[in-house]
Amino acid sequence: MDSLLKKRTLSLAVLAGIFSLGLHAETTGKRVPTNIPQPEKGQYVHVPPTMDDLEKSSMHPELKRVIRRGRDLFVNTQQLRGKNVFNDMNCNSCHMGEGRLPFSAPVWPAAVVLPNYRPKNDHVNNLEERIAGCFSYSMNGTPPEYGSDNMVALATYHQWLAKGVPVYQSGKTMYGRGYPKLPEPAEGMSYERGKQVYQENCSICHAEDGSGLRQNGEVVFPPVWGDASYNWGAGITRNFTLSSFVKHNMPLGQPNSLTDQQSWDVAYYINSHERPQDPRYTGDVKETRKKYLETFHKHTNYGLEVNGKLLGDHENLGGEKDFLKPDVLRARTYTAD
Repeated sequence: MDSLLKKRTLSLAVLAGIFSLGLHAETTGKRVPTNIPQPEKGQYVHVPPTMDDLEKSSMHPELKRVIRRGRDLFVNTQQLRGKNVFNDMNCNSCHMGEGRLPFSAPVWPAAVVLPNYRPKNDHVNNLEERIAGCFSYSMNGTPPEYGSDNMVALATYHQWLAKGVPVYQSGKTMYGRGYPKLPEPAEGMSYERGKQVYQENCSICHAEDGSGLRQNGEVVFPPVWGDASYNWGAGITRNFTLSSFVKHNMPLGQPNSLTDQQSWDVAYYINSHERPQDPRYTGDVKETRKKYLETFHKHTNYGLEVNGKLLGDHENLGGEKDFLKPDVLRARTYTAD
């Protein structure tokens, strides 16, 4: 097992370096590595700064310290376990390579496209509110308070990664932003095919039961379903999101090694397993699905019957937490009191 962990950890480090070097090469007219999609004409290519860049910069020492703190929280969000995080996820679990990797939802775009309207909660969100959403859904928790030391540090890290990018840069032109949607699966999505893909490619790290791997009390590979995974409101429960994440990032160190069809199938399989309740739960699964169908759940398996089970219909609403909906998940009107 130790050799496997070393191999996987090394693969991530090498992968991060390849992406970074590849993008630097693109800016000087050289080719991006062929195992990732090439930039298209007119796309905006940004190479986020590294921690080495930070140390070499002339920025104020206190600003450097806050950026370091933001990065530390980003890659090891588990240090907030039991206070803000109630599962085995880190920010880095979904936004890999310290939030820098293209096609792994790099976080620097959020710093330059926000504030902006977000259909998921039907109002204008700023950067802190976007981060709060990740805590509420992906980490099944409750976010640090707006303006708190931890929230400011995380937001500062996001903005530093976007150093040099014009504000309100068109999101649709950004190379590597988000998880680009794959073509619709020609054969639909199959639980059985997905199970086979998972067993052959994913279970070695994430376990047969989806529980991931902890070693010496620390999360090595995050769980992909169950009480310690992301909840039913997380963006990655959408099959088109997870399929793209898998295609471009998994298996670790082998991006784009699975076919589009395999990626859709394994996403469907993973997202056909139970996980903590959607924090917006109304008390009825089908009612909740209907309420958020157009803005979210039409792309998830939540509230659907798979293998004879109605997904999301379970007694353990919060997973490991003793609350359902964080106070921060509220409507905004931007009107006078």
